[in-house]
Amino acid sequence: MKTNARFIKSITKAAAENDTVMPWARGTRRAAFVAKRNAAQAPLRKTA
Repeated sequence: MKTNARFIKSITKAAAENDTVMPWARGTRRAAFVAKRNAAQAPLRKTA
């Protein structure tokens, strides 16, 4: 039983240290980046 408890502790520690960005967390950050990029590339029109 002791090895099992040690294994569980190591697994939970490894999971807590993991900071990988998941694909479903990408949406809002990517949308903001694309909007910023498109705003920077938009040509300015002359009014006169």
